Amino acid sequence: MTFDAKHMRIGQGMDVHALVSGRKLIIGGVDIPYEKGLLGHSDADVLAHAVMDALLGAIREGDIGKLFPDNDSAYEGADSMKLLSFVAQKVKEKGFEIVDVDSVIVAQSPKMAPYRDQMRQNLADAMGISIDNVGVKATTTEHLGFEGRGEGISATAVCLLCRCC
Repeated sequence: MTFDAKHMRIGQGMDVHALVSGRKLIIGGVDIPYEKGLLGHSDADVLAHAVMDALLGAIREGDIGKLFPDNDSAYEGADSMKLLSFVAQKVKEKGFEIVDVDSVIVAQSPKMAPYRDQMRQNLADAMGISIDNVGVKATTTEHLGFEGRGEGISATAVCLLCRCC
């Protein structure tokens, strides 16, 4: 595989969801045992949503709100791993290969470390790439901001794409 800067694209994504009672907490395709879950139209997988936005940004296709509107009942309760697979297919249709994805989950609790490897594998499987090309990290905010107060969880992601020669 030959890389040429004019054939490279980067993308950045970010997502936020509120924590509420009565919902499952699904992050990176992992159902994490916790007393609260993320509020959203789909399964509210904040990590998958940030990754999708990064990929869509890199191919200049807007964001997930444009592709999967929250007022469309077809996406109510949708599995974000399936949506991510769809986005990865769009990346391929545009002639790009996903070279690398890196991400950060921001949550005071629960701890993400026990689920990190499964999140990486789920994301890699959904995008059709090697787990070696997917990074997932987590951090707290030392009790600052909405994440620190336990009101919500956010995630950011970056990706590198290549239109390989």
